[in-house]
Amino acid sequence: MAQPVLDVTDLSVRFDTDDGDVHAVDRMSFTLDAGEVLGIVGESGCGKSVTCMALVRLLPETARIDGAALFEGRDLLAMPPRELRRVRGRSISFVFQEPMTSLNPVFTVGHQIEEVLARHLRLSRGKARERALELLELVRIPAPARRLDEYPHQLSGGMRQRVVIAMALACDPKVLVADEPTTALDVTIQAGILDLMRDIRERLGTSIILITHNLGVVADIADRVLVMYAGRKAEEAPVADLFSHPQHPYTIGLLGAVPRPYEGDEARRRLQEIPGRVPSLRELPRACAFADRCSRADELSRTEIPELREVRPAHSVACFHPGPGAV
Repeated sequence: MAQPVLDVTDLSVRFDTDDGDVHAVDRMSFTLDAGEVLGIVGESGCGKSVTCMALVRLLPETARIDGAALFEGRDLLAMPPRELRRVRGRSISFVFQEPMTSLNPVFTVGHQIEEVLARHLRLSRGKARERALELLELVRIPAPARRLDEYPHQLSGGMRQRVVIAMALACDPKVLVADEPTTALDVTIQAGILDLMRDIRERLGTSIILITHNLGVVADIADRVLVMYAGRKAEEAPVADLFSHPQHPYTIGLLGAVPRPYEGDEARRRLQEIPGRVPSLRELPRACAFADRCSRADELSRTEIPELREVRPAHSVACFHPGPGAV
């Protein structure tokens, strides 16, 4: 079997704060294969973005990172800063949620794309201009030659996000991390961005990590799904299997909270609520973090941390009592 592009083992991240340590990520392990789309899902604050930013050490100095993250056989977490800077932005690129925070309002679109090309590929101004135009064409921006000389505020939200994707693709990265890339966009624009990302994967063979809380987005584009809860992996499975055979009570709760078309039955129309609240990352229990919200929890759940185990082919869950049913 081919080696994964990315192989993460026991990644842990904690932040030193005045109020104590915040354990944002606890022993996360996963792989990413060539050309694969891996969806990482979970509610806000569960550690999705911190996990991916830790891989290329984009976190503040208060972060303490442990574990290993092998990219093409090299440990990103052990790389000297100069070597990591060559990987970051060139081999591993990011697309963030809000494009206006990723684009400089005082420079044209063309200038910002050309700057990436000049920094990482040492292209001349003329070659960088040509490549910037090709990239805008790749991400399907209309009238791309004109857009090169426009400023971010002159573009729609959807076009700004496409510019950010073009910048991320400028150096033909092996891995593209898309952090909530459609959240700030309306539904029709979301569909266009997802279609674009699917096309990028198929045409360029780019591996994609898609961070989202939207299970509909995951179902539309991901090959495999990793569900996070309170900084830990709760479940991991191929996308079709996760939706048809969810095993962790938290995953079942997330799926139950997805809006569905009204079918004439008021009971089925109502969204299911997951009771309780997420535990503080400053005081994570040395037990199942979901136990206080789960009807299946017993003494074992409240005193031990469940290890990830395979319950179906390629389908793993960290739960003492997995299986379909209610939360």
